[in-house]
Amino acid sequence: MAGIFITFEGDDGVGKSTHVGVLADSLRSMGFDVLCLREPGNTRIGEALRALLLDAANTEMADECELLIYEAARAQMVREVLLPALDAGKVVICDRFTDSTCAYQAAGRGLDAGFVDAVNAFATDGLRPDLTVLMELPDGAERARRIQERGEADRLELAGEGFHERVSRAFRSLPDAHPERVVRIATADDAEATAQRVLDAVCARIPEIGGRCG
Repeated sequence: MAGIFITFEGDDGVGKSTHVGVLADSLRSMGFDVLCLREPGNTRIGEALRALLLDAANTEMADECELLIYEAARAQMVREVLLPALDAGKVVICDRFTDSTCAYQAAGRGLDAGFVDAVNAFATDGLRPDLTVLMELPDGAERARRIQERGEADRLELAGEGFHERVSRAFRSLPDAHPERVVRIATADDAEATAQRVLDAVCARIPEIGGRCG
């Protein structure tokens, strides 16, 4: 494929969405054609499924149902939006991808990790990111404050402290499990310094981008 695929992962409230946008602006200034995505969503079908998944009123949703709805939204996005963009030579930056499913539905919900890996591969046709930026904010109170500032919590944000601790542990294990793909970026200081660390990591890890970095 001609394009480049970068994902951002991490707990809620660590600044992923902010730094997806900042990185996209930096890469556009270098002349790259950049598409920003988020999971779930990005298509008419995906946005409808997102509303179902995040609606705090859907308390009866079974864990297995939750997993399959995420995968359905992902399958639609990959085929309708993501693969065509990569085929066109774009840099695609996605806020969450399959690592989030492993963290939330396998580690968090306790679903079988092998099955989650299999349905991830099925939904994506085996597509994997060229680079994953794992953003970490060690201060749990700061994460909670940022989530609260966003307004009413969604269904997953209301899942409980034990659930979110299991999710956090899964994310923390990613760089050791996939050192060739995952880079850890601490977000505890100011946004400008964090953005520079993200850009430096992208330039260092992806030669096609590194060749245009100053």
